[in-house]
Amino acid sequence: MLDINFIRENLEAVEASTREKGYKTDIPAILKKDDERKALLQEVEAMRKERNDIASKMKGGKPAPELIEQGKKIKQELSVKETELDKLEKDVKTSLKAVPNIIFEDVPLGGEEKSVEIKKWGKNKEKGIDHLDFCTKRDWVDFERGAKVAGNKFYYLKSDLALLENALLQFGIKKVLEHGFTYMTVPDLVSSKVLEGTGFAPRSSKQSDEYFIEGEDLALIATAEMSITGYHMDEILDEKDLPLFYAGYSACFRKEAGAYGKYTRGLFRVHQFNKLEMYAFCLPESSKEIHEKLREIEEEIWQEIGIPYHIINIAAGDLGAPAAKKYDLEYWSPVNQKYQELTSCSNCTDFQSHSVNIRVRRKDGHLEYVHTLNGTAISLARALVAVIENYALDNGKLKVPKVLKPYLGNRDEI
Repeated sequence: MLDINFIRENLEAVEASTREKGYKTDIPAILKKDDERKALLQEVEAMRKERNDIASKMKGGKPAPELIEQGKKIKQELSVKETELDKLEKDVKTSLKAVPNIIFEDVPLGGEEKSVEIKKWGKNKEKGIDHLDFCTKRDWVDFERGAKVAGNKFYYLKSDLALLENALLQFGIKKVLEHGFTYMTVPDLVSSKVLEGTGFAPRSSKQSDEYFIEGEDLALIATAEMSITGYHMDEILDEKDLPLFYAGYSACFRKEAGAYGKYTRGLFRVHQFNKLEMYAFCLPESSKEIHEKLREIEEEIWQEIGIPYHIINIAAGDLGAPAAKKYDLEYWSPVNQKYQELTSCSNCTDFQSHSVNIRVRRKDGHLEYVHTLNGTAISLARALVAVIENYALDNGKLKVPKVLKPYLGNRDEI
């Protein structure tokens, strides 16, 4: 959530970013509503002072009937005004949630098709083996029983495919530890405050991609980003302790409500998967540099695994509300002969920290909101797809990438 004073001071930039991201938010109307809130707040504060003055006069003796009547009247009027103020403050806060973060100057303008390739790595294969056909023939995955137990797009991983997933995770953990991240497992459920503070859709939204728990103020997480964002909620961090780097492992749950028309075969787009997520809390002046660091770590992981990819700078119209800038790493699919989503990393500046109240105390004592960033280390279901498509052999075996061998009994093939 953007600060209302920031919006006032940067109205033109905020309105432009809101349009470019595809939001139809009436920002002047929000500012007008906030003006009404401030005026009402002044009125309430004046009435509170009058109430307190009357209370002081009524001490130390029997007050005059007129003073008692005046006290009752101001108390009743104040109660009405405070109720109006509370409603207006909630309205303003709700309206602010519809204002997305501003974009950086180097973000391409336009829709998804305007995203810009900035780098390419590896040699693209001309043909590959479909991961679902390959895994089904080897009895490595069971979508039928997954659907019987939990519904469509749920599944069981079995045998060497489950071990391959674990190998990818262990390799990912090794890499993030090498880069100084603190590894953690995280809650798979978060409150609505954390969910909305992270920038994901609330329970009432028709576009919500999250699974909510009936009768509870809880939702299943779509990514460990949610849980880690809430880790320092309502805290003041010390400047000397930043940046903080965390790597969270969790299950992820998504309805994929917005996946219409996208590639969904097999494990590529499912309702539950496991993921190792990188996250950073940092000083505002460091976030752009750290964003590049997260991207470089993602590239390092996939270069060592040996999967061809390219990096794209995501266009404004395809950015979510929290991100000021986002990179996607897309792997080369030899089966579909195109690049497909694999990982991403986003700089959310102070959009999330403002919503969940995470600040830093500077050396001179003043407080400001930290910047938050996130990046995928390994999204395991899609990682399996990428590895199978690029390493499946014609003899029905899977060549094991060199860096994964230590986690698979040093086998060359599985």
